Amino acid sequence: MSAAGKVGMFRVLCLFSVLHAAQLLDSGMLFPRESASRELKELNGLWAFRADKSPNRNRGFEEAWYKQRLAETGPVIDMPVPASFNDVTQDATLRDFTGWVWYDREVHLPPRWITDEGTRLVLRVGSAHYYSVVWVNGEKVVEHNGGHLPFEAEIGSLFRKDPTNPCRITVAVNNTLTLETLPPGTIHYIRDRSRYPDGFFVQGTSFDFFNYAGIHRSVLLYTTPRAYVDDVTVVTDFVDNTGFVKYSVSVRGTTSATLKVTLMDKDGHCVASSNGSSGVLKVPDVKLWWPYLMHENPAYLYSMEVRLTAGGGGSSEDVYTLPVGIRTVHVTTTQFLINNKPFYFHGVNKHEDSDIRGKGFDWPLIVKDFNLMKWMGANSFRTSHYPYAEEILQMCDRHGIVVIDECPGVGIKDIFGNASLSHHLEVMEELVRRDKNHPSVVMWSVANEPAAEMPPAETLIKHTKELDPTRPVTYVTASNFARDKGAPFVDVLCVNSYFSWYHDPGHLEVIQLQLNTQFEDWHEKYQKPIIQSEYGADTVPGFHSDPPVMFSEEYQSEVLRNYHSVFDQKRNKYVIGELIWNFADFMTAQGVTRVVGNKKGVFTRQRQPKASAFILKERYWRLANETGTLPPWAKYPCLQNIPQNTNDN
Repeated sequence: MSAAGKVGMFRVLCLFSVLHAAQLLDSGMLFPRESASRELKELNGLWAFRADKSPNRNRGFEEAWYKQRLAETGPVIDMPVPASFNDVTQDATLRDFTGWVWYDREVHLPPRWITDEGTRLVLRVGSAHYYSVVWVNGEKVVEHNGGHLPFEAEIGSLFRKDPTNPCRITVAVNNTLTLETLPPGTIHYIRDRSRYPDGFFVQGTSFDFFNYAGIHRSVLLYTTPRAYVDDVTVVTDFVDNTGFVKYSVSVRGTTSATLKVTLMDKDGHCVASSNGSSGVLKVPDVKLWWPYLMHENPAYLYSMEVRLTAGGGGSSEDVYTLPVGIRTVHVTTTQFLINNKPFYFHGVNKHEDSDIRGKGFDWPLIVKDFNLMKWMGANSFRTSHYPYAEEILQMCDRHGIVVIDECPGVGIKDIFGNASLSHHLEVMEELVRRDKNHPSVVMWSVANEPAAEMPPAETLIKHTKELDPTRPVTYVTASNFARDKGAPFVDVLCVNSYFSWYHDPGHLEVIQLQLNTQFEDWHEKYQKPIIQSEYGADTVPGFHSDPPVMFSEEYQSEVLRNYHSVFDQKRNKYVIGELIWNFADFMTAQGVTRVVGNKKGVFTRQRQPKASAFILKERYWRLANETGTLPPWAKYPCLQNIPQNTNDN
């Protein structure tokens, strides 16, 4: 065997220990999928809604609103789910409301869900911001601390107590931010009654986006058999033309079960199979998962079917299918390698943000955003500054868009005690549990612009590496490199800087000198690859000025050109990526520095391009042609607007 082959086989053998090291979580959080054994019912639509505007924001608990229909305890309004509640009414006090809001809805269940004792019924909330309590028919079933990530509870026994009644689901959500939440915040009470009304307070934050709140993602009911597949973990590798999928399946509801694991290609043909709760699937003539514009056949996904049989004579069966992309990720001192090939991030930072919906999940908006990213030749984005909906990551898997997956650790500036650290670690565990199997996710980000002296940085980074040893870890910094506590422990340095905007505003001539100094200082000290994770300038769409002045489209364009000049000098050395801030304009809290939101988008909030979008499009397609292996249609601009038969499912 060649030296390269021996190294490859050793790497494959290491899959066993890597997967074992990753099993630190108590239970799974598999995305709900329908199958021969599982059914799903969406509860999206209009819910009854009320904000608790009592002085202490606690009347709903004092009067036990959850014990009956919300409409029977006082006035309610219609509220769409999923959506932020802030922008859908004409009530200014609701737009900036801080405290508890209440939702409820009644739903009728299929009779077989109730009568079949062998059916397990689960209520799942995709995300609610930030602290949530859920009741079913007046009985509390789950609490969850934190937004952006799903939580669920088994509720079948509650319906079977009185199957003639409809199912009433009540959800209370509190968007208050404190020093122990993630992201953190503070509540400032002002008691000067000569200037402020009684009970006046202000929610303080240290982040630059609007604190949208509500039930932001789908609410679902889904079923499984009593004996069911609880979790699946996959780790992939390849040697030459052979792929390897190391899998581990956890089962609940039975102590005796047989498992059949089958890996199928896009045409539904079996390429590998195995029995048992863990093993390695060997895939001949493997088709690797490649990023968009890096390969002529990007984003190839296999399907791994897990079939569980429990009980004598196959009396109970559960089937779950997981998309699997076979790919590897490695980092050197100067490169980021996907499938052993250098990968250069040319992409965007985003926000879950749009008119009226706020952070509410919306399929038309998501599809539009992916069309725009692919139009401009972006191959990646960062989930700034919180985990996005899992459906978005599934789109990335199918389209080959690479993701830096970031937790809500934004605005960590001052006090960060043991309670804050404990919650932060829990959130990272939830994030890894949910997103560990997505091939598009290539790196975890544990925080954005924390205080340089933040002592827990080492703990957070090391804990994340224990949760998932297969992916590199970063956090995004804008601090003084000499005082940064986390930089020695990350695998990739992500650096935000806004030269000629927040620093030396109006002086375009300083950008190249200061950016060059930034890169040289960071790399000399830490000898790690660097991503320019944010850069940009606010731009009022349609405002023009020559010579360029701040807030004009020309100024934003010149900022980009100056940054790009330095990127081109460094990207063949140790700079491995550039992510513009931001993909689209987004809403912020009211303030003298923001005129109806942050205007650093290269698209407007309504997804219309500014001049800078065309600069990025030209640049990103040029970079793709230099670094990728493009399909014929991508090499010729005249073909880029012709519909293509791609690998999108």
